Amino acid sequence: MNNLTIGGWDSERKTAFTYYETIGGGMGAGAWGNGASAIHSHMTNTLNTPIEALEYAYPLRVIRYEIRTGSGGNGFFKGGDGLIRELEVLDSAQLTLLTERRRFSPYGLAGGENGKTGVNLLIRNGEQRILPSKGTFELVRTDVVSINTPGGGGFGSAVKGDDT
Repeated sequence: MNNLTIGGWDSERKTAFTYYETIGGGMGAGAWGNGASAIHSHMTNTLNTPIEALEYAYPLRVIRYEIRTGSGGNGFFKGGDGLIRELEVLDSAQLTLLTERRRFSPYGLAGGENGKTGVNLLIRNGEQRILPSKGTFELVRTDVVSINTPGGGGFGSAVKGDDT
């Protein structure tokens, strides 16, 4: 789970705002095949907020939204890759994070490699600060929040080429 809430006062619209999103990650591989990338795995009733809708309704700007290439674990079947979602706040606000797999990697199975852990960053005046997996933080105008979601674990040992 990668939950992000940003709330505060929208100075342009002269009203309070609250933005809540769950951000997908990489699904683990299994005996059936590769894990899916950039997906809400084992979750229902969630929304991938389109950039245009988010920027229209909230004092936020999407700086980056892409697949976190290479975050899935290797194996006979590869774990899916996570996402990178970076949001710039256009007014001071409060950020609350409830995220998982920041300390412990999503594990691989049957000899597959672990996926990469997620990373939460606050970028202020060009300097990056790692944020913990859970907590509430004060943001100032132009701060960027970067959520790098975990990749899924791989399944099975990777097959090596025939050396004969």
